[in-house]
Amino acid sequence: MGVLDDVIVNAKSAANVVGKRAAQLVDISKLRISAADLNNEISKQLESLGRAVYDARKAGNDPAEAVAGHVKAVDDLKEQLESVNAQLASAREQTICRSCGQENPQGSVYCCKCGQKLTDD
Repeated sequence: MGVLDDVIVNAKSAANVVGKRAAQLVDISKLRISAADLNNEISKQLESLGRAVYDARKAGNDPAEAVAGHVKAVDDLKEQLESVNAQLASAREQTICRSCGQENPQGSVYCCKCGQKLTDD
């Protein structure tokens, strides 16, 4: 019975590891979908901004007010996207360079693309 007990314990351990990894993959997939949705919304806002400027100019109006609202909306969406990308990098055990946006392995001191120091110390 000792060998059978060892097999059962090892199988349970392997199932737990697989279960945790599957949960991580689901979380990463959800973050990727969220990032894609935010990118799509940013594109829509930028298109709407262009349309608002065009319409205002065509009508002989000042587009400044419409521009300000759209710029604020795009900035808010970009902040959300930055947060989602940071969560995504963390889930994939990566660090994002603040200078160029390149993902680097966690624990890296310098960016592998631009050479910028990644740590604050």
